[in-house]
Amino acid sequence: MRRAAKARARIRRVGIHRLTVHRTPKHIYAQITTADGSRVLAAAATVQPDIRSQVKSTGNIEAAKVVGAAIAAKAKEAGIEEVAFDRSGFKYHGRVKALAEAAREGGLRF
Repeated sequence: MRRAAKARARIRRVGIHRLTVHRTPKHIYAQITTADGSRVLAAAATVQPDIRSQVKSTGNIEAAKVVGAAIAAKAKEAGIEEVAFDRSGFKYHGRVKALAEAAREGGLRF
């Protein structure tokens, strides 16, 4: 928890929007918040009907790629091009990595 607080404090100091990822065995969630975390500017998750209809299973790498592309598209609509990636303590591996790479391919910089 101390490590996460330290990383989030650094992001807050820089003043850049934050892309936060949360994963469960069944789903993956991504949201872009303001630097201080007070407002959610864009969100995408495998629980949303439009994303769920695009994937066969919601708990795999393919679903994470779809969520990454969706969050990048929603960020573009909101006028956000650069974010700080907050992996919420999850290893940068598997679904978290797939989501990040898909968001980068969608045009987000972090």
